Amino acid sequence: MKKYVAAGIAVLGMTAPAFAADMAVKAPPAPLPPPVYSWTGFYIGANGGWGESRNCWNFVPAVGAIVADGCSTRSGGVFGGQLGYRWQTGQFVFGVEGQGDWADMKSSRVSLINPAFSTTVKTDGLGLITGQLGWAWDAALFYVKGGAAVTSNRYDIFTTVGGVGVASASSTRWGPTVGVGFEYGFTPNWSVGIEYDRLFMGDANNSFSVANPIVAGAANRIGQDVDLLTLRLNYRFGGPVVGRY
Repeated sequence: MKKYVAAGIAVLGMTAPAFAADMAVKAPPAPLPPPVYSWTGFYIGANGGWGESRNCWNFVPAVGAIVADGCSTRSGGVFGGQLGYRWQTGQFVFGVEGQGDWADMKSSRVSLINPAFSTTVKTDGLGLITGQLGWAWDAALFYVKGGAAVTSNRYDIFTTVGGVGVASASSTRWGPTVGVGFEYGFTPNWSVGIEYDRLFMGDANNSFSVANPIVAGAANRIGQDVDLLTLRLNYRFGGPVVGRY
């Protein structure tokens, strides 16, 4: 009997490795798909940077041709905020945004027509209402934008000697704008970017508080273009990143 038991144990010992080799090995779990950044959602943010306003003065007499009085350019700081919504489908991103900024752009120059007087243009605020079309590479977004712009301006005429103010006017102006920007999401909800905008404010006639001292009886026509370069920080209200399948 002992011989049979020993023989059985020997046979089991020799066949066990074969059975083990034939058993299927369980595959390790598949790695999780890499996350995909989503730009969809409402966002709010702050911006700040640099602006430059170019203003050209002209005078429109009651009769005769327009009299040009030269141009001046002034740069200064801008600071404000933006609020918008973006919707992403595939790599395309569509959006709409409103932006408002305080500005400090002021330029003064001596009149070419009548050097006894000088003129000043001050832009102290601006706003943009734009649509966006973007192309996303995960957390990176390149976009172009376009829409309407508005600027708040004050015009002054003063004596070159002594700096005594003799006339003033205020104007809120509207015009088209285009821009381009790049934004990067450094967390699922926070992003930082840089943007350039060009504002085409055109020409507009303005009435002074008193009769025009530079060209008697003439209205003033002032042309304006603005360049903006701003850094932006946005917080997006939305869900987490989604998996790539």
